[in-house]
Amino acid sequence: MARHARIEYPGAIYHVINRGNYRRDVFDSPGAAKSFVKTLEETVKRFDWELGAYVVMRNHFHLAVRTLQPNLSAGMQWLQVTFAARFNRMRGEQGHLFQGRFKSFLLQDEAVWAKVADYIHLNPERAAIVELAHLDAFRWSSLLRYVQNKRFMGLKADDWMATIGLKDTPEGWREYHQHLRSVRAREGKLPEEERESFSSGWAFGDDDWKNGLLAKKSQVKVGAPRAEYVEPKELMERRWALRLREIMAKQGLSESDLAQRISGTKWKVAIADQLQREMGVPVVWLANALKWGRPASVRTSLWRHRRNADKVTT
Repeated sequence: MARHARIEYPGAIYHVINRGNYRRDVFDSPGAAKSFVKTLEETVKRFDWELGAYVVMRNHFHLAVRTLQPNLSAGMQWLQVTFAARFNRMRGEQGHLFQGRFKSFLLQDEAVWAKVADYIHLNPERAAIVELAHLDAFRWSSLLRYVQNKRFMGLKADDWMATIGLKDTPEGWREYHQHLRSVRAREGKLPEEERESFSSGWAFGDDDWKNGLLAKKSQVKVGAPRAEYVEPKELMERRWALRLREIMAKQGLSESDLAQRISGTKWKVAIADQLQREMGVPVVWLANALKWGRPASVRTSLWRHRRNADKVTT
């Protein structure tokens, strides 16, 4: 699968997750969790991040972070490599601690940031480690630091708390605990895939914002592809759909033309060929997007189209 640079820009907000290699319990001791939080604190200061929430579980961690500069990948590399070196030195071990490619999900604004902070702070209760009433006693969560006012430089909540009508004050944090109770009650009524929705996909926001991100990515030099990142399927499909829309608009075609015209017409074949050559779009997606029918029909039509083109040029 093609690898692409992550979308990074000043002020971007992310939900970041990574797990121990082979789902290993990296943070199975207080010393390991404490060392990770200390390294996280150094990372936030070194890369000038605004950390809205974090939690360290036995075999994974979550962060909700705003990067004032486009440096998420650089910061995460420093965080993971530095912690791994310290961990291995402490344990007398060698090898990779994490799965490698950390997951990052772009968040549209502070309101979405607040929802992800809720999701992160509820993790210990969701995993049956602590009861809901004692969430703020979990040692390896930003919630404890907020409630006890033991935060480090860069750990900030005022922006995202404002979106739920709360202030970053002792009274605000008491109200926030009740807010988490309400969120957890609503979660319990949802299917599991919806409860875990903040851990899949590539971005959380409305369609116009997502499309704007793709336009931003096409205009900014993002550098060479980075080996740690595989572009999510949803993001690839959105890029394909936008490009299909551009091609059709240039030819004066609309969505209604897709449904009304015969599947194997020349214009559909030409568009499918262009999308495959430009972006490597699979025939399964082409068959669905072009309302073509079976993928096998697309494959056959493309083969004939290219064979005839080769005859013309020879």
